[in-house]
Amino acid sequence: MSSGLVAHVGKVIVLDANILVRAVLGIRVLSLLEAYADTVTFLTPELAFREIRAHLPQILSRRGLPAETVAQLLNEALARLPLFVTPVPYEVYAGHEAEARRRLAGRDEADWPYVALALTLECPIWTEDQDFFGSGVATWTTDRVELYLDDDG
Repeated sequence: MSSGLVAHVGKVIVLDANILVRAVLGIRVLSLLEAYADTVTFLTPELAFREIRAHLPQILSRRGLPAETVAQLLNEALARLPLFVTPVPYEVYAGHEAEARRRLAGRDEADWPYVALALTLECPIWTEDQDFFGSGVATWTTDRVELYLDDDG
């Protein structure tokens, strides 16, 4: 693992934006982040936080919440998520951009930063997005990720 790039403890896993949204809107993902924060390093490309900032207000508004409640929830989420998930700058995984794009060709190529970060750190991705499946990077879904997080080996 490229340990000099990002300080980490124990295991490392990359979270995609949909997992971050689930951490805000649900209970399961946040409870896993809290439970494993001391033994697992949760990372995501910086752009994931920009995606959350852009898409979460629409998701919350569709649930019929007033604009001020949406703004409050968004601010709380953006303050809380970095306590568990470290945003990683582009420069850390830029060297794997071409390979990540190649692996996602014909799929959602905009997801390349997650694959590039996982390739850089030689770690899996936590996702519900099937575009990552078959990219040559291990993927874990929320219903199974605890097997990885809990595994001592």
